[in-house]
Parts: sequence; C-alpha cells; structure tokens
Amino acid sequence: MSADALPHAAWRAARLRALAMLAAFALPWLAALAAIAQRFGGRTLAMLVVGIALLLLAFVAGLQWRRLDVRWLLRALNARSDMEDSADLLAAPPAAGTLRQLQRQRLQQRLAAKPAELRPVWPWLRLAVSTLAAALLLAAALLWPPRPAELSVGVVPAAPAATSPLRLTSSQLQITPPRYTGLPPRRVSALSASAPQGTQLRWALAFNGTPDRVALVFLDGRRLPLQQRDGGWHAGQRLDASALYRIELDGRLLDAGKPHRLDALPDRPPQLKVLAPARILSLAPPTQSGWELAFEVEDDYGVATQATLQLTLAQGSGENITFREISLPLQGQGASLRRRFSHRVALGALGLQAGDDLIARLVARDNRSPQSQVVRSPALILRLQAAASEEPSGIEGVVKRVLPAYFRSQRQIILDAEALLKQKPKLAAERYLQKSDALGVDQRILRLRYGQFLGEEAEDGPALPTADAGGHEADTGDHAGHDYPAPAPATTFGQDVDLLEAYGHTHDHAEAATLLDPQTRATLKLALDQMWQSELQLRQGHPERALPFAYKALGYIKQVQQAERIYLARVGPQLPPIDEGRRLGGKREGLAPRPDPLRAAPPSDGDITALWQQLDAAPARAVPTQSLVTLQAWLRRHGQRAADPLALQAALDELQRDPACAECRERLRAQLWPLLPTPPAAVRRRPAPDAQGQRYLDALDGEAKR
Repeated sequence: MSADALPHAAWRAARLRALAMLAAFALPWLAALAAIAQRFGGRTLAMLVVGIALLLLAFVAGLQWRRLDVRWLLRALNARSDMEDSADLLAAPPAAGTLRQLQRQRLQQRLAAKPAELRPVWPWLRLAVSTLAAALLLAAALLWPPRPAELSVGVVPAAPAATSPLRLTSSQLQITPPRYTGLPPRRVSALSASAPQGTQLRWALAFNGTPDRVALVFLDGRRLPLQQRDGGWHAGQRLDASALYRIELDGRLLDAGKPHRLDALPDRPPQLKVLAPARILSLAPPTQSGWELAFEVEDDYGVATQATLQLTLAQGSGENITFREISLPLQGQGASLRRRFSHRVALGALGLQAGDDLIARLVARDNRSPQSQVVRSPALILRLQAAASEEPSGIEGVVKRVLPAYFRSQRQIILDAEALLKQKPKLAAERYLQKSDALGVDQRILRLRYGQFLGEEAEDGPALPTADAGGHEADTGDHAGHDYPAPAPATTFGQDVDLLEAYGHTHDHAEAATLLDPQTRATLKLALDQMWQSELQLRQGHPERALPFAYKALGYIKQVQQAERIYLARVGPQLPPIDEGRRLGGKREGLAPRPDPLRAAPPSDGDITALWQQLDAAPARAVPTQSLVTLQAWLRRHGQRAADPLALQAALDELQRDPACAECRERLRAQLWPLLPTPPAAVRRRPAPDAQGQRYLDALDGEAKR
C-alpha cells in the first residue's frame, strides 16, 4: 500500500468549493469599491483600487488553499464514525504488522463503498445578505449626484427662471506647459493657476443659463472674449506674464468681481560652477603638459547636452603679444537638470611656451525654446612661468623692481588670523575681539604702505620704513658712485617720485621716472580693495570672514611681485609750449565741457508716500481718485520693485471698487509700506540733560560770563 489511498478527488473538490465561496463573497464588494473610486477619483484611481483588491484576493485565496492541507483532510476523515479514528493509516506508508495492514484495507473498502464528501456547505443566507449590501452600495455610488466640477461643459442644465441670476456651474482650465520643460499637461477646476512662462492656457466654462457675451477681463486692461461651442464657453491664451482677471457675463462681473490669479513662473538662467581649477589664475611650470578643466551647470528645466569651451592663447610679451582663439565642443555627463563638462587641455598640442597665457571660458545653454539662455563661466587663466633671466646691463635705462619686499607681512596676517581662530574656544569674547582688532590695525598699516604707491593719502599712518638706506651704501653695482646726504629730505605722501626717492634713485629728472605700469597699478588696486575688506572684518571681530579677502589680497600681491620689470627712462617730458597770451584770460573757447561729477539723485516716490499718508486718515475721508490712478501708473512702470506685484494690484483694485472698506485700506497700506523711500539721514539731536547735568552746564555758563 502507498499514500495513494487518500481520497484526492474529494480533497480537491473541497479546496475548489472554498475558493468559490471566497470569490462569491468578495466580487460584489470589489465591484462596489471600484464604482466608488471611479465616482470620486476617476478611472485611474478605480483601476488602482481594483488592482490592489485583486492582489489581496489572490493572497487570501492562497492562504485558504494552504489551510486545507493533509492534516485538515485527516481530521475531516476521522470525523466519520466508520473511520474509527484510523485515517492516519491511509497517509502512512504500509506497515509490516498484519493488524495495521488489515485495518488499512478495511478503511479503503469503506471509502470505496461510501465516498467521502468533504466540500463545505454553501452559506446561502450570509451570502445573500452580503451580496445585497454590496449591491446597495454599488447603486448609491452610481446614482450619487455629481459634483459641479465634474459636469461636462457640453451639457447645459435647463433654462432657469427669469429671476435666477447667472452663475458658474463648471470650470476647467487646461494647462499645457512648453515642451522643453518636460512637465505634463494637466487640468484643474480652479480658475487660478501657477505655470511656467510660455504655457498655453485654455478655459472651458459652463453656466446655469445662456449668457449673450462672456469675456475674461484682465486688470491691466486686456479683454479675452470666450466663444460658445459644444454647450460651453471656450478661450485660449499664452501665459507670458503674471496677471489678475475676472469673468464678465453680459457686462456684469461674476462673483462680485473677485479676481483670479495667474502666476507666470520665469525660466531661471542656468547656474554655472567651476569645479577645477580652484583658482582663477593658475601658475604652472614650463614642463606642465596638461590642464584639467571641470564645470557643473544646473538649470530648473534642463541643460543642453553640448557646451562650447573657448580657449584664447596669448603669446609673446610687450607690444608683440599675439592672440589666437579656439572653440571646442564638449559633451555633458549626468542628468539633464545637472550636467558636468570636463576636458583636459593638451598644452603641447597648442604650442604653449614658457611665459604664455591660456585663457579658458565655458559657454553653456539651457533647453529653453525658441531662444535658449546662455551662461558663461569666469575667465580661467593658466600662465606658464618664464625661466628667471639675468639683469640686463649696458642699456639706456635703470632697472627697478616694481615693489619693495612687503609680501611676507600679508602672509603673516593670514597665519595670525588662522591661529586666532584656533584659539577662539579658549579666549574670552573681549580678549578675542582685542586680538582681532590688533590684526585689523596691522592690516591697515600694510594697506596704507601699499596705497602710497598709488598716490593715496596716508590717513595719518606710519611713515614708510627707511632702514634699507644703510644697506644701500654697501652696494657695489651701478649705483656705487652716488652721494647720500645724512639727513633725508621730507617726503610727500601719495607722490610716486618721493616713494621712488625713498627706495632708490631717480637718476635725472624726477618727472621722468615711472614706478608702476598701468596693468600693475590695476592689480595693486585690486589688492588694496581686498585688504580694505579684510581690515573691515578684522576690526569687527570676524577673522573667519576676513580670511577670504586676505587670501585674495595675497594672490594679487604675488601677481605684482611676478610682473615684468619696468624701466625708468632718462628722458624728460615732451610738453607742448604754453601760450602766454591765453594765460589767466578766463576764456574757455576750445575746451571740452567737464561733466559734473555729482549726479542727481533719482526722484523719490513722493506719490506713494502721499497715498500712504492719505490711507492713514479717517475712513470717512475718501482717498482721492487721482492718487489711485497715479499708483496704477507707477505699478506699470515699477511693478517689479514690489515683492508681490499681483497682491499690490489686487489690493488697489479692491479699494477702487469699495472706497469705504476699512480693511481694504489697511491691506493696501501694508502692501505700500515696503515701497516707501528711506528717509535721508539727519543729525540726531542731543538728549536734554537731567537735573544734575543742567546744574553742571549752568555752572560752566557762569564761569564763562565772569
């Protein structure tokens, strides 16, 4: 004997009956649930609900099938009295014992004579009650009256009574963004919307009657008439700028003229970030073979896959500099919203030599259509350092360094500031501020020293150091024959000639000496600007904010130190002769007009100030209409100055329609408050003295009268 003695046919029939009963109970409720989802959420929600319900039903059916296993079958067989609680012998392998074999044969004969009936009985009463409840729920979902927003614009209700006013029963706004944005079209029932600039808008409106004319009236004066077709009113327009509008029926504004808002979201230009190199100016040895460039471009709607790398080669020196431009296309990597562009420039292939400059700039675009927005990176400069050369001799001119050796002082300020930042947790706040202020004083002294080379005033700063004069006497070069007087003459701050005499010799006429060339002066001016910002932050006790400016100043100083040498020619100025007949005559014929350096300040918004003051008056006093008209004209010219121009326009329109509304006046005043001009600075009056202070002043006055 084997395990085939079990009644497999009856067992399978019982399992199928259990699944059929489960389906009979679940399917009516599934239909009712799908109808409810379709009614209140649309077809998509209904399909989603049905899919989830079917998955859940399949899971429960699998559990039911596994529940009716062999143990359940044996328990069901043992429930029969003729099985004598011996049904386990049918599932066990044949035993060697004679008694067990005999009992198993008897059970098989009884099952053959009377087949087992294992199928569960149908619960007809419970099934009928469940099906009836599901049917009632399904009927309620199908017969439930639809919401006004779900009415088809093609179905117009019956004509209302003559006394019933026209009202909006259905509204639908189709929003189709530009294709380049990648945003899907959508439909909303609201009349206010926010969409990207350039979006196509289409209105579909239905009313409880049949008006003769329907139009959208914008607050800026535009009108958009709606056309009647398919039982509704339709119109379309491109959203180019934010606006407020109302619905007008037969010359009457709907909903008491409540404006609806359309916000046009502008396409922001792409943002570019330089990843490599870390500095604008990179100094490289002549043996360098490549230059790594990496950029990252980010945009709200996508960056173009291709960008252009513009390379400019500057070769030569002095007046013999030649320029050559090369454009290379680069393919971006990464997602469309954020792409990375990288390239390694082979310096040898470009023919770059020592002393040459290579300028790189990336030009990237976004996906805006029809005209894309362009962003350009800052110019990145790679300078191949030239080999050090010997001082020229035997030429007409005196070789001078551009600047004296002041460069270590700026580096020391940076080191001291970084050390102070590390000591901040251990120092008291007052002590920390004192040390930071002391560093600011050092930065000021250094700035004044450099500023004197550009002709700036000393600002009562310390005199330039003259300790180098003693060392100069030991020189044995070209200057050995000069005679140095013991007392040094007084120098004038801000004069290049005096500075040159303090650090060297002019050798002939002082007017013939030029210490700094224009390019070096411009670089030094940038260094002074960064020193000023560094000093400002240090004096305020913020060395962490001063470090970026200090590093930039150090970089500019290094550029000045590495600049080419200049020559002080031994020639005098070639000035035109002075016409003695025109001197002190006061005649201005032939002279170009000199522009006034003082530019007129822009006129203040006096109209806005006057309107704001008028709104503060008693509500019974009406605001002059001319003031509101003036504000409308100001909005058309300077609306971008307001944080929310549409809110300001809505508040103004609300007050124009209801001049007696006190809340409308307050809302308009609140919108105008940030736009009021800042009052000019004035001298603060000294506060009145107290009794003791007044007695002291009287005593001083009495002493003065004696």
